[in-house]
Amino acid sequence: MEINDLAPTPAPALDPTALATLVRQVQGPVLVPGDEGYDAERTGFQLAYRHRPAVIVGAECADDVVAAVRFARDQELPVAVQATGHGLSVATDGGLLISTRRMNEVRVDVAARTARVAAGVVWGQVIEAAAPHGLAPLNGSSPGVGVISYTLGGGVGLLARTYGFAADHVRSIDLVTADARQLHVTMDSDPELFRALLGGGHGFGVVTAMEFALLPVARLYGGQLVFGGEQIDEALAAYLRWTETVPDELTSSLALIAYPDIPQLPESLRGRHLAQIRIAYTGSAADGEKLVAPLRAVGPRVSDDLREMPYADSDTIHRDPSDPHTYDGDNALLSGVDAEALRRVAALTGPAALVMCVVQFNHLGGALAGPGQAGAVGHREARFALRVLSPLDGSDLATVRALHAEALAVVAPWWLGRNVNFLLGRHGERPDAAQVARSVHGAEEHRRLAGLRALHDPENVFRFHPAASGAADREPAVAVSIPR
Repeated sequence: MEINDLAPTPAPALDPTALATLVRQVQGPVLVPGDEGYDAERTGFQLAYRHRPAVIVGAECADDVVAAVRFARDQELPVAVQATGHGLSVATDGGLLISTRRMNEVRVDVAARTARVAAGVVWGQVIEAAAPHGLAPLNGSSPGVGVISYTLGGGVGLLARTYGFAADHVRSIDLVTADARQLHVTMDSDPELFRALLGGGHGFGVVTAMEFALLPVARLYGGQLVFGGEQIDEALAAYLRWTETVPDELTSSLALIAYPDIPQLPESLRGRHLAQIRIAYTGSAADGEKLVAPLRAVGPRVSDDLREMPYADSDTIHRDPSDPHTYDGDNALLSGVDAEALRRVAALTGPAALVMCVVQFNHLGGALAGPGQAGAVGHREARFALRVLSPLDGSDLATVRALHAEALAVVAPWWLGRNVNFLLGRHGERPDAAQVARSVHGAEEHRRLAGLRALHDPENVFRFHPAASGAADREPAVAVSIPR
């Protein structure tokens, strides 16, 4: 049983005549509770929560989305959107769910170095389409994450320090508004809305397509250096020193994982506390070898698979899980940090912790600190991001949240705010939900975005929740209207 199934709200009665009209108007399936396929359609990657809509529209095109939004307005139903459901943070209860997974068209313009994707496309599809032409998107670490919500949340990816946020490279956005109109939004057509969508793009409408630039990257030097528990303190200190020296062409992160001692895991991981340094470098393999030498000097590695690879293999750098599961996570964007603070975080979240934690420490800066398209991405000046995530199977959510808060409190002296794409779970229901929302963009930008949402959705069709602003490479959920 997922968490939000504990106290379901009865589904509202739907006008059967209006529902029959909706069925005739759309190409995709229309499902209500009890229909075959209803449960599968409402289920995403995040298994802790599932939408419980009164009706689902499995959209196959933008016209289906228009018809769905119009029906929801007429029936006074809230609207939610889901493609992959990686970052489902608040599940809609009794509303209308637009499932965009069937909208999966990708078109690459090789001459223009751009890609146009529909609402349900995942990054693996774009990588596959672009790679034969020596091009790459600014994707995240997992090929199964949806393109659109990731990008509109900002998008901190494998090439982030070299090229900036994914949102900085968007050319156009197709949007279905709360009054069921289709807009083609560009910097020229509506600069205020366009900028708002780039980093703050939740709650303005349903994004049905996006065009963005591709980069001339055909290969990488990358992979992982993995150190055992006895070397974690030195690995943390060495990594922190090393980030002061590397060029912008190198993007990296360090993960700390205390693996449980269970038979489902490989023997090499069971019961071990490991530090994994992930590398993505666009320079030559020879230069990459020189750059990582200070890290290798930490000592023997549990594993070391740094090598030159085609960009199509970039998912092997982080090796993110591909199977749906339950999780909750929080994050902090930092102006800096010291090695002692990182050691304290490692101790709090290590083998002695009450729940399993996955900690990721991202090196930011480089092109991420640039002006971009002057969009709504917050805290561009951040030098690091600290992320804490825990599986929820068998773990009490309050215990998980308390541990995450304790770990993030260690880095409070350097705290700037939060990254919208790294908020995972039902943060909109926290007692400090309003503060969480303001922490993503800052108070002034938060007010500006709230004013724009009120302008574009005055009747609150999309039921935007002030703290349901998105998730890491993951997408926002309930009233957040951007599929992922």
